[in-house]
Amino acid sequence: MNRRPTLLAALALTATAALTLSACGSDDDSPAKDKDTIAGADTDDKKSPSPTPSESDPASGGRPKITFPADAKNVFEYEKTGDAAKDAALLDSTLSINSVDEAIFMGSTDTEALGFYNAERALSASITFVNGYLKKNHTWVGETRYFDYEVKLSGANAAYVTYCSDESKSFLKNRKTGKVDNTPTTADSYVLYHTKLAKNADGVWQTTDIASDRGSKTCQP
Repeated sequence: MNRRPTLLAALALTATAALTLSACGSDDDSPAKDKDTIAGADTDDKKSPSPTPSESDPASGGRPKITFPADAKNVFEYEKTGDAAKDAALLDSTLSINSVDEAIFMGSTDTEALGFYNAERALSASITFVNGYLKKNHTWVGETRYFDYEVKLSGANAAYVTYCSDESKSFLKNRKTGKVDNTPTTADSYVLYHTKLAKNADGVWQTTDIASDRGSKTCQP
């Protein structure tokens, strides 16, 4: 099953130039199959699963708290870089993912976090994605893992983050009947993402654009 939104067809040309990281696959125009997940990102210079959303969300300074149901979880695995700007961009990148999932769980695109951590084309595409989910009476359960993070800065207010997702352990669930669609794991369960972030006036690194390569060999085990 795939839930994560492939927000837009392609990143800006500047993003393409900046994303010459170790993991660089082609962009994917098609909406990602339904599958997303939860939690913040905390690492201490070693790759480890992130804590629950409530534990990781920086709910101070006016930042919204993100909550997930007990049967759904996002795990983010990355190493802190030691650079304050890069680490802030990485954390807000994970919260952007969580905000989209929270909107699905809440059954509404009018959540505080969705517009807090996403902007521009990424926000409009996220709203479209969530609404499509809700029209089908879908939610999801299980765990999605995000890994192989790379981050680059472009000046003081722009960042480019690439990462992989493993959707093999998260599944669509019918919101009305509670039935879970236990689909098998395939190459499409693994996705490579290229994202663009911009730091706003409040110091939040908002995701503004996303491109993906579903089935990328870079992310497959």
